[in-house]
Amino acid sequence: MMRQKIPVIAAKARNFFLFFFLINSVTLFIFIHYSANPSNVTRGQQSRLSVMDTFFISHGSPTLSIDESLPARGFLQAWQAKVFSQRPNSILVISAHWDTDFPSVNVVQRNDTIHDFYGFPKQMYDLKYPAPGAPELAKRVKDLLKASGIKHVNEDRKRGLDHGAWVPLMLMYPEADIPVCQLSVQMHHTGTYHYNIGKALAPLKEEGVLIIGSGSATHNLRALQFESSSISSWALEFDNWLKDALLEGRYEDVNHYEQKAPHAKKAHPWPEHIYPLHVAMGAAGANAKAELIHGSWHYGALSYSSYRFKTSR
Repeated sequence: MMRQKIPVIAAKARNFFLFFFLINSVTLFIFIHYSANPSNVTRGQQSRLSVMDTFFISHGSPTLSIDESLPARGFLQAWQAKVFSQRPNSILVISAHWDTDFPSVNVVQRNDTIHDFYGFPKQMYDLKYPAPGAPELAKRVKDLLKASGIKHVNEDRKRGLDHGAWVPLMLMYPEADIPVCQLSVQMHHTGTYHYNIGKALAPLKEEGVLIIGSGSATHNLRALQFESSSISSWALEFDNWLKDALLEGRYEDVNHYEQKAPHAKKAHPWPEHIYPLHVAMGAAGANAKAELIHGSWHYGALSYSSYRFKTSR
């Protein structure tokens, strides 16, 4: 009897260890697969991580990519250590440098680096930021915008990241290993329109998406003073008004900055560099608290003021 039982016990033990090996192999495969391909994470998995803050970054001049003397460069390089240590599942950037008739998202597997500036040092054109694309996020953005009543949302299957996106991200997340999707602005619309776009995108925060508006607190290239160390009075007055309005929660005033702010047309002859602020503000919500996280100047009129919008649960 003992001779008959021994092979049976051995077979059961062998089957048990085989089953245990297979389970662990599958678990290891899933871990490696999703670690190597963060864009494969489903929305259900993403929902375990919430990113409650949204941000507006003044990206200033393209030379931010190489100029070590700019304080804003050090601010962005210290992003993970001093500003936002949480690692997002993906990043949505609303950049001033992509203006379209209708909201558009880039739907790519890997982002090309767009050098959309001219006459700068050659080394800037050699810089690359090959972050993964975020096609699932792009689809989610499109669905949310259409659900909010926006009828036309376009997909661009060739566009990469313009310098409004990749220059700050290169300093903030130099590993370029977080999936990035870019959303355009519509210069012919209003601040309120872009604020409402932000409101429609608010659910992304619960899905681990970091929403960043990338523009400039002031942006009048014709008024830059390349040899001056003083700040133009009109630029300072507008920048101070914007700071006070945001910190005091006067978001409706910011939505109508053209009528409310001093020197609004001088600070923004065209509105594309302030509209990313409205999107970040709207995504944070009416009860969000704004915080000035950086302030510096370049060329006497270009403000690098940047803001965090913090939403409590």
